[in-house]
Amino acid sequence: MKTKQALWAALFVLGLALVVLGILNGGAQDVLAKAIRLCSECIGLG
Repeated sequence: MKTKQALWAALFVLGLALVVLGILNGGAQDVLAKAIRLCSECIGLG
């Protein structure tokens, strides 16, 4: 049971680290820009 908990904890830490690296790399800004562009096209503003 402890092995399973340790695995989940390691995966959580790894996932959190990758999210932080993505934010620092500018990935969040790219996703936001694409989302704004897509929404603008869908409702006919673009």
